[in-house]
Amino acid sequence: MRLRHAALAAFGAFTLLLTVPASASAATGEFQYTVTGLDGRPLRVVLDDPESGECIALPEVADPDASYPAHSPRNRTTSTATVFTEPDCSGDWFTLRPLTGHGSARLQLRSVVFS
Repeated sequence: MRLRHAALAAFGAFTLLLTVPASASAATGEFQYTVTGLDGRPLRVVLDDPESGECIALPEVADPDASYPAHSPRNRTTSTATVFTEPDCSGDWFTLRPLTGHGSARLQLRSVVFS
């Protein structure tokens, strides 16, 4: 009798484990920003489904001595994006709402983190 109850409890726990959704480790959607290309023209860059909770240094502008900062961010992800003026998620920061958050050309950035 106890074996039957133990087997049913184990089966129930296994079934419950299968129905619990896994936590997402990425922001779903696109994060867009503009950089100045080598020819001086603006270039739109897109991050697809970026990782959440990790500081992302924007590769095109990560070296402050070699490039102008990015600007005009558009947060089209399902997560809040916090953009920073320095490469290591430091310096001044600004938060962009999920799906509709955006900034003008005056909002300069070199790194971002998604929550």
